[in-house]
Amino acid sequence: MRRSALYDGRVKIRSLLTYTILRLAFFLVPLGVMMLFPAFRNMWWLAVIFAAFIGIALSVLFLQKTRAQMSADLYERQQNRKTKTAREVDEEIENEANEAAQDE
Repeated sequence: MRRSALYDGRVKIRSLLTYTILRLAFFLVPLGVMMLFPAFRNMWWLAVIFAAFIGIALSVLFLQKTRAQMSADLYERQQNRKTKTAREVDEEIENEANEAAQDE
């Protein structure tokens, strides 16, 4: 049983790292290619903007599965968390107070 929990942690970290590395690659590769053109050497900020748009488009097209896996892992991690944060405790107190005020 311990082994499966350890394996689950590695899978979660792997999906996060894969997504992050691919997003960086989808930004840095177009930026590098555009910086090879003389027109973008003087206007590097324009190359950064175009590379960002290209990176967003590529990640939307090609990283759907990875993004879905990463968000599922984050949701599962949040649901499995045993201790409540101070913010969650405050939200519960506020919700109870709001419900009590509405009942009156």
